[in-house]
Amino acid sequence: MTTSQPTPDPAPTPDRTPSIPWEDRPPGSTDVLWRSSRNPIIGRHDLPRSNSIFNSAVVPFRDGYAGVFRVDDTTREMNLHAGRSTDGVSWTIAEETIAFEPADGRIPEISARFEHAYDPRVTWLEDRFYVTWCNGYHGPTIGVGYTHDFETFFQLDNAFLPFNRNGVLFPRRIGGAYAMLSRPSDNGHTPFGDIFLSESPDLVHWGRHRHVMAPIPWTWESTKIGAGPTPIETPEGWLLIYHGVLTSCNGYVYSMGAALLDLDQPWKVIARSRDYLLSPQVPYEQVGDVPNVAFPCAALVDEQRDRLTIYYGGADTVVCMAHGSLSGVIAFVRSRS
Repeated sequence: MTTSQPTPDPAPTPDRTPSIPWEDRPPGSTDVLWRSSRNPIIGRHDLPRSNSIFNSAVVPFRDGYAGVFRVDDTTREMNLHAGRSTDGVSWTIAEETIAFEPADGRIPEISARFEHAYDPRVTWLEDRFYVTWCNGYHGPTIGVGYTHDFETFFQLDNAFLPFNRNGVLFPRRIGGAYAMLSRPSDNGHTPFGDIFLSESPDLVHWGRHRHVMAPIPWTWESTKIGAGPTPIETPEGWLLIYHGVLTSCNGYVYSMGAALLDLDQPWKVIARSRDYLLSPQVPYEQVGDVPNVAFPCAALVDEQRDRLTIYYGGADTVVCMAHGSLSGVIAFVRSRS
């Protein structure tokens, strides 16, 4: 892989990572996850030409946070914008879209055919932040890029052939290889979808594809599933927060679930919750451009305090947060399997 770009910042360390955005469990609540009282934290019109801002990725960066945000503008073009925050709640998002620079001489062959870019994830991996997103190239596939500073971004080759969505990198190599989850799809509003794992020696060439898990008939995840935030490494296994979709008489309903994957062979599922963690039940999740959507894209962890904060899109319109304990989510996955 070509790496002739700026010197990266040091890797985030616990003493440099700020306290994650947090609210204690509301009195009387027994839910595994609870919604932030500040939701939605990013509104649909927070940029001059934004129709909606949602399904976005957040990571600790320097003394605060940075992110890559999906912004659908008033022509309804889907694109990616960089953002910064001191507290992870109040955000300054760039009005200009991210202009990826080519990581090698062949990238202009694909970047010149821009169709759309949406639903990003961001993963700290080795010495930089990698961005994956749904990239239009003769249909949706998985775009891959990276940044050291959230100002300059570099684009690698697309990971897979069309059609594919929900590409999510693991935060370290596994068995010497990079690993990514994805959901092979069709060119439309996919009415099906399983999660697969793929391996790469260099983040450019991908293979050794393995099936991870499929939808479960007659449940909240009966139509399709897709990986959400970067998997979280725990002693129990990789904690995967994902979205599941059912088809109701009134359309799709997107909810959150969780599973534990084997640390060494992450295509093997250790446990998977039968119940959803969070489903669209409040107005900003039920009413918007796409009703009834809670779509997780990022998670922050404070291991010392056993805290987990999840960023998710509400109704394909706004950005929201939910909180819970890491141990509580893991216990929920094991007890409801």
